Amino acid sequence: MDTSEEAARGLTDIQDFLYQQAHLRAARRRVAEFTAHEPGLTPVQKADIERWYLAEQTYVARLVTDHIAASVSEAEQRHNARFGHWLRGTLTAMILITVAMGLCVTAVLAGT
Repeated sequence: MDTSEEAARGLTDIQDFLYQQAHLRAARRRVAEFTAHEPGLTPVQKADIERWYLAEQTYVARLVTDHIAASVSEAEQRHNARFGHWLRGTLTAMILITVAMGLCVTAVLAGT
């Protein structure tokens, strides 16, 4: 892996981390608002609910991140396949044109 690939992977890891942290921050806010408006919950019950909800949201964030990564990987593979096909076609066309030009030059030189 060269430096640019390592940098790109590092940026992807940072983006994943920031996405998860933003998701968890929002989850903390939602669960805190929920437990604050529920009368009769003890502090221990509130903490249990918050712990469970954050664990659940961490799991969901990981699923979403993995899904996005898989989708990007699939798109990249499709792009690479299309580009390879295009490149082979272009190379074939260039070879055919070069051969045709060579035949034309040979015919012109043979005629003189």
